[in-house]
Amino acid sequence: MPEAKHTHYVHGYGAREAQRLGDQAGALSTLLHEGVRYGRGRRVLEAGCGTGAQTVILAGNSPEAEIVSADISAASLKQARRRVEAAGQRNVQFQLADVFDLPFPESSFDDAFVCFVLEHLAEPERALQALRRVLKPGGTITVIEGDHGSWYCHPQTDEACRTVQCLIEIQARLGGDALIGRRLYPLLVQAGFRDAHVIPRMVYVDDSRPELVEGFSKGTFIAMVEGVREQALALGLMDAAAWDKGIADMNRAAQPGGTFCYTFFRGTGTR
Repeated sequence: MPEAKHTHYVHGYGAREAQRLGDQAGALSTLLHEGVRYGRGRRVLEAGCGTGAQTVILAGNSPEAEIVSADISAASLKQARRRVEAAGQRNVQFQLADVFDLPFPESSFDDAFVCFVLEHLAEPERALQALRRVLKPGGTITVIEGDHGSWYCHPQTDEACRTVQCLIEIQARLGGDALIGRRLYPLLVQAGFRDAHVIPRMVYVDDSRPELVEGFSKGTFIAMVEGVREQALALGLMDAAAWDKGIADMNRAAQPGGTFCYTFFRGTGTR
């Protein structure tokens, strides 16, 4: 089997990132998971479950399905297990696994669910092919990804835009693709899935939606960009003064009178 080509997780594995993932999942649960339900007896593979931020939503929405949540990080799986246990959910099993070398026989699952994983992989199409292999004929896949190129805010400045571009460039240098949302349809088709379909899921935020100001604008997006500060400065992509102004400008857009907008993409297909 060819050597798996992974990339480094650009956001890191610290407690701050775990908190950000939880904030993101909570703020966007309805937007991203609407209509994603699996019935009694369905065996579902969640690939790249990380710390379980999406797992608890997935399991809660499909309490009669059997969910196997897999990740390459043992430390992340421990956090995911604690999160699921704290939620009182009993329909999830955890598996240490590489998405490129899944330890399951062909046609093992009825469905697959992948959220914010492909953007971090150097070979997302091959990952989708690996997932297709373990699906039963007629089995479904649901893939959710963002696209940082879809972000804009008001008021918006050059420095704010440059900080986001730094994240895009750093992720690309690590082998990932922060713009992958726009590629979901061709990736699904190229991986061999039938009936591929992609829908945009836009999140719009202003101060009439305080829960999204805190959960998305600040707790998810700005926190995500802030997380690559040291890398951006070390690479010379921005200087400290310009970076700090960019983050301050983004925070200004999260204050009264400001707005944020971002588009996620949810793709589905059938083996």
